[in-house]
Amino acid sequence: MEYFCYHRDRPGSLPLREKLLEEHWSYMDGYAARMIARGPTFAEDGDVPSGSVHIVDLPDAAAARAFAFDEPTYQAGVYRDVLVRRWRNLLGRTMWEFPGGRDGGNRYLVLGLGEGEGADLTVPADRGDDLIAYGPLLSDDGATWLGTAALLRAPDPAAARAVLTPGRYAAIEVHDWQFGGREE
Repeated sequence: MEYFCYHRDRPGSLPLREKLLEEHWSYMDGYAARMIARGPTFAEDGDVPSGSVHIVDLPDAAAARAFAFDEPTYQAGVYRDVLVRRWRNLLGRTMWEFPGGRDGGNRYLVLGLGEGEGADLTVPADRGDDLIAYGPLLSDDGATWLGTAALLRAPDPAAARAVLTPGRYAAIEVHDWQFGGREE
């Protein structure tokens, strides 16, 4: 089962985040074979991390919560909150298989939170070349739609936001995002 985890940074936690970077990466190395996508989000200035996205294949909801809450920077207080939701990989690939590669163009996390009848449950045909990861956010049992999460390449935040259907979400967030993991 695939899970979407988004850790949001606590204000003023950048020094602690930087201090624990190697511990964070070492922890994530243990999940490398299960990772679908990962990477930091950034504040509007584009320089200061604002959060961390991990999409990972795990056996169940308990394992997903353990993954999210045992993470060393979470344990140390870097993050103010964590969103953990079951997710469905509609692209059927990892971010490393994205044809556009790690670099080039602006990259975004688009997170739409909703309720009721599901929206955006299929891959948008006109955005396929720019999608890095895409799928619905679901309840633990996978039966209830709770939103949609996408990682994509787009010219600007407005174009990134347009990947989701307006009016179908209680809120849509757009965050600058970059491919994560150790520098090679």
